[in-house]
Amino acid sequence: MAQNVLVVYGTSSGSTAEVAQTIAQELQAAGAVVETRPLAQVTDLAAYDLVIIGAPMILGWQRSATNFVAKHQQALSGKRVALFMTCYSLTKADEGGVMGIPVVLDPARATAPKNPAHLSRTEKYALPSAYLGPVLKKAPQVKPVSVAFFGGKVDYSKLNPLAWLFVKLAIRAKAGDFRNWEAIKAWARGLLV
Repeated sequence: MAQNVLVVYGTSSGSTAEVAQTIAQELQAAGAVVETRPLAQVTDLAAYDLVIIGAPMILGWQRSATNFVAKHQQALSGKRVALFMTCYSLTKADEGGVMGIPVVLDPARATAPKNPAHLSRTEKYALPSAYLGPVLKKAPQVKPVSVAFFGGKVDYSKLNPLAWLFVKLAIRAKAGDFRNWEAIKAWARGLLV
């Protein structure tokens, strides 16, 4: 029997929506029945065996995604859940997971800290635990089967002024497309049981 999957996403400039569509296409090719929708269009999760929630990292995981997980945590607690986050910087750490949850790092984005004994402020901010911890605290009933961190796309012309300032001045991100499509597809295929 085919799995019913919902891929739900938040996006700032359309890049994460494209990642969600790619995940959905990969799952459909593997035989799943998949719906893909923006966060704001989802009110009921009863019909799904697997719920995949994704959003970008700008000033933390997009607030609408964190709020969605918290709002629906009771329904999500009885389902297989996976999260993905698109980001510019990612610090590679030997965590093996965050709070017991398996973590997948995009090998093209994850960089080792310069000094593992003393991480810089920027390196600490870009740790998987720093990205994921606030989400798990806000929705303690949700236990994802996997959380993936992928490179995103930086297009300054599509960012709102606050995000533009943060990405340009705090992160000092260069414009470009940093999405690793093969890593995204491989992660998606691994979610089906």
